[in-house]
Amino acid sequence: MTDNLAIEAHGLVKCFDETRALDGIDLAVPTGSIFGLLGANGAGKTTLLRTLLGIIDPDAGERIILGESDPLNAARSIGYLPEERGLYQSMAARDAIAFLGALRGLPLKIGRARADDLMKRHGLGHALRRPIRGLSKGQAQTVQLLGTIVHRPRLIVLDEPFSGLDAINQERLEAMIRDQAAAGATILFSTHVIAHAERLCERIAIIVRGRVRFDGTVAEARGQLPPRVRLTTRRIEGEWTRAMPADAVAKDRLWQFDLPEAGIEPLLAALIAGDAGIENLSIERPGLHEAFVAIAGDPAGEQEAQP
Repeated sequence: MTDNLAIEAHGLVKCFDETRALDGIDLAVPTGSIFGLLGANGAGKTTLLRTLLGIIDPDAGERIILGESDPLNAARSIGYLPEERGLYQSMAARDAIAFLGALRGLPLKIGRARADDLMKRHGLGHALRRPIRGLSKGQAQTVQLLGTIVHRPRLIVLDEPFSGLDAINQERLEAMIRDQAAAGATILFSTHVIAHAERLCERIAIIVRGRVRFDGTVAEARGQLPPRVRLTTRRIEGEWTRAMPADAVAKDRLWQFDLPEAGIEPLLAALIAGDAGIENLSIERPGLHEAFVAIAGDPAGEQEAQP
């Protein structure tokens, strides 16, 4: 175990009948980081998280979680939000949070006190004793999220945490993730909604058909594609058009193309000399969504990965 890693995985393989859900996964999640696991639905993200946590065992490979080769030995230091949400509908909200903490070794009395504080800080102070069935879907999901962190875990694992949340609750969850990371926790979450990962993550791994296709920083992922040039000219014809890159696409007077390897300066010189009439010029780095589609190389992945 490397001291600066909260999670290590080496050669993880998991098969279900004829399906190889994990096909030799290597992963390293730095301690204290916010790490995103990206992939289309069915890419293997949930299977990987469950394997890392010891809910299911791999057919081959090893995993080390918070220094433990058996993840169950680290269970009390982990908070886990599964993709399938579920709370006892008749239980009061504060008790549901305390109960989830108790499953991780937190005394119920302490759990209730922390639940009261957490719910008040997250706008649910009015619903402390309200049964789960009396909460809205977003409120119930917030309660389950608070139950995931009530025992103050060192590692927080969230499987598609933004699923089903409206825009306001998604923003609140992002703030909660940042707060937990600032307090020293390591966050690992899976998602197919790329915007959340782009805003939150320091590092990401892109999973395609049970394999890691990319592992690195968000900037490194975006760097897989060249910057994109958007150019608006006053004229649409002239000798200067011969200097335009071969991949340049024009619509009316707007040109779009990849930044040439030689840079923009030679093209600018040709445009000025040819009196093209430069009205607007911008060079934009591709977003993580575009990088994901290029790295995943899978039309299904492009369809599932929402911008």
